[in-house]
Amino acid sequence: MTTTSKLFDSIRISSNRKKKVEPEVPQCQWEGCTKPGTHRAPAGRDHEGQYLHFCLEHVREYNKNFNYFTGLKDDEIAKFQKDALTGHRPTWKSGVNAAAAKPAADFSRIRSGSAAYQNRVNDPLHMFSQQSRAASAPRKLKTLEARAFMTLGLEANATSRDIKAKYKALVKLHHPDANGGDRSSEDRLREVLQAYNLLKNAGFC
Repeated sequence: MTTTSKLFDSIRISSNRKKKVEPEVPQCQWEGCTKPGTHRAPAGRDHEGQYLHFCLEHVREYNKNFNYFTGLKDDEIAKFQKDALTGHRPTWKSGVNAAAAKPAADFSRIRSGSAAYQNRVNDPLHMFSQQSRAASAPRKLKTLEARAFMTLGLEANATSRDIKAKYKALVKLHHPDANGGDRSSEDRLREVLQAYNLLKNAGFC
């Protein structure tokens, strides 16, 4: 049979390819609606990972009125929100687990049959005690910091409370509003402001 034959045109070759199966769209689960449920919505608390299927109109309505905490009391909601900060994982306050907080034994000093097994970690070089002394030692002031203390009329060992109290008193004293509009001490006020901001940025107050 040639390709020009009339019979050639009448031959139909059936394809072995399987037709692509389109996924079935569930019906909208809104009561009384027969439209396709093309949109998913969460089923709610205690049903994580499960979804309801609605049409566009009803999924909007469902989401507008959806409340994850429906049925919970206020204290239960507060507890849930607090636990959510840690991903609902258990936490412990520092020092609660006494067994974990005990210092480890100094195994490098263990001798068979001796009481050294019960020894705790010691500080033979006094490194930690030196650090604690250094932390309590007065901080050495830089030139600008020392000048700022002098501007405020304070000693170098003044506390944060002392610095703030002195600052408020000087501002009240030199501010034009407190002096009936007199601007003669504006330069002094500017010095006080600069000194206080310097000490604040340096961490003194």
